[in-house]
Amino acid sequence: SVPGIENLPCELQRNFQLMRELDQRTEDKKAEIDSLAAEYIESVKTMLPEERVEHLKKIQSAYSKCKEYSDDKVQLAMQTYEMVDKHIRRLDADLARFEADLKDKLEGSDFENPGSRSLKKRRSQKDKRGSRGRGRRTSEEDTPKKKKLKGGSEFADTILSVHPSDVLDMPVDPNEPTYCLCHQVSYGEMIGCDNPDCPIEWFHFACVDLTTKPKGKWFCPRCVQEKKKKK
Repeated sequence: SVPGIENLPCELQRNFQLMRELDQRTEDKKAEIDSLAAEYIESVKTMLPEERVEHLKKIQSAYSKCKEYSDDKVQLAMQTYEMVDKHIRRLDADLARFEADLKDKLEGSDFENPGSRSLKKRRSQKDKRGSRGRGRRTSEEDTPKKKKLKGGSEFADTILSVHPSDVLDMPVDPNEPTYCLCHQVSYGEMIGCDNPDCPIEWFHFACVDLTTKPKGKWFCPRCVQEKKKKK
């Protein structure tokens, strides 16, 4: 079994609970913003200039907190996705190794099997036609079905079409969206560009030379260059 897979449900529950708490904090802040805004509108005519500035700063600070909670929730969601994906890949690799072991055992039993020659012939013909497509999940037709080994040529052929390297070197799902300057899928820690018109939006920390989340607004290298050109 995969080490740590038994802890996955607890880890998922914890992450989802944290995301729910972040949601609640955001809602509380939004209620606080509404209250501050109503108070400001009601009292603005009687406020001194410095009091107005102070009140507006409170509203701005509350908005900043909302954005921080939202960013943390996005980071947590991406980490949760990556955690589940890692376990899936490890399970797929273990499954491929298990099937490879079965293949070796079946090949070893060919010497005692009277029909081994015809079985080998069918295998070589199947190899010439090419193995089935690679991917994490196979269709029902590609899934090995339990059969007795005495007449198990179909089972043997199915086992032969799976290789551990196919799973370990598995390409990225073409339907999964890509991000960043490297045009890769989301993984690890990522940061969002504060330019609302940024065509990429999300970037891996390593690709933009970050190790921790910077304070305040952050703009990606492309948007920084565009701003310089406009000046």
